[in-house]
Amino acid sequence: MLPAVPPLLAPPRPVPVSPFGRAAKRANRTTPALFFRQIVAELRKVIWPTRKELVTYTVVCLVFVLFMVVVVTSLDYGFTKLVFEVFG
Repeated sequence: MLPAVPPLLAPPRPVPVSPFGRAAKRANRTTPALFFRQIVAELRKVIWPTRKELVTYTVVCLVFVLFMVVVVTSLDYGFTKLVFEVFG
């Protein structure tokens, strides 16, 4: 059986270098001009809806919101009546 290595003779532990340090953050930054070019490039990839699709989506959204307003208002009215019946 080999003797244990005394702590003074053990190899030094490597100092961990965090990939999230300040120097790493500065190295990964982009310039404002590059950022703007990337935005423009991404916006060119977008498939924009036609006017017909836009009107359809808008109407569907408004009808859904109106439906939810009716549901919440009905529940509120019902619970109000229930509370007044129970607690007078």
